[in-house]
Amino acid sequence: MYDQFYGFTGRPFQLTPDPAFYFESGTHRKAMSYLGYGLAQGEGFIVITGDVGAGKTTLVGHLMNTIDPNRLTAVKLVSTQVEGDDLLRLVAEQFGIEWEGQSKAELLRAMEQYLREQARAGRRTLLIVDEGQNLAISALEELRMLSNFQLGGHSLLQIFLLGQPEFRQTLFHSPTLEQLRQRVIATHHLDPMEPEEVEPYILHRLGKVGWTGNPSFSPDSFELMYDYSEGVPRKLNVLVSRLLLFGAVEELSRINAQHVRNVIAEIESDRGIDEASLAPLPVEEVVAHAASASAPHAAAPHEWPVASAERAPFAAPATDAAAPVVAAPQDTAQFDALRAQISALETRIAEQDEALRRVLDLLIEWVERDPDNAPNPAKSQVWAA
Repeated sequence: MYDQFYGFTGRPFQLTPDPAFYFESGTHRKAMSYLGYGLAQGEGFIVITGDVGAGKTTLVGHLMNTIDPNRLTAVKLVSTQVEGDDLLRLVAEQFGIEWEGQSKAELLRAMEQYLREQARAGRRTLLIVDEGQNLAISALEELRMLSNFQLGGHSLLQIFLLGQPEFRQTLFHSPTLEQLRQRVIATHHLDPMEPEEVEPYILHRLGKVGWTGNPSFSPDSFELMYDYSEGVPRKLNVLVSRLLLFGAVEELSRINAQHVRNVIAEIESDRGIDEASLAPLPVEEVVAHAASASAPHAAAPHEWPVASAERAPFAAPATDAAAPVVAAPQDTAQFDALRAQISALETRIAEQDEALRRVLDLLIEWVERDPDNAPNPAKSQVWAA
């Protein structure tokens, strides 16, 4: 919708990664340098990590577009939660090797033969594994074994591993992956964009679809967009896409900070979440609950389970000189249990919030792919309340 209103030739902020819109931020420039270094070395593992939406897939797509297929055969594998043998079959399938009915030994021989044929033809082979955090330890070990294949003292296969931050924890702290760690020649973590990179990022993407200045943006609007997105490309794409839709509906030729605030409020309202409710309880409030629970009154439903006959932690000291200065051990245990309950509840709320964010992102992408998917209040009984 907004692309037609503003005369764009496409939609520059779709959630589907598109290397045509690749923007070289500072952190992406470093990542490309490491990948280029890895290609020059022709061996070992390169590890690139980043949070969800940091641009890892777009980075790989851009790399694939820069590779000369006459000199390098590159295949990409988006891993799932598979064990080692299943991973070998996935890799063989990407290489075009028939694996049905073959034993593991036969499959490995076929893969080595394929890699040798590529080398004799003057082509190196690169395997790019995305979503590496989903790989089992056995699968990572199989990748290490594949990197053992050599011809004339030169490695036949180089592997790039991409994943979310937890993948680094698995890779660099698992005691069973020491041999793989020794073959990692470079690592880089994709950080969010810097505040000064948000404006050129947005204008770069708009320029790819024929933007000529309509709509224009006030300088303070970019500041708010950074504050909300925290420099994460995918979060920024969601915000700007909704912002352009808002601009088209309101027929705006200039977008300012107030428009950004309005759209952010709409996004938060769509999620149906009160952001303030997700904040951790202040320590003072926790103490107040614990202290009030020691009062001798009947327990109400859902009240915190502190026995009324016991002194609450941090309660005012008794006048009895024989009373202990430090709270009794059972009070401390109860207080720790309450803090654990609070922590568990906060974790569940955060997980539910993340799930809702992902569902919203998927719905936006679904509507962007085909505007006819958008709900029609006139036709839907659900929306006709």
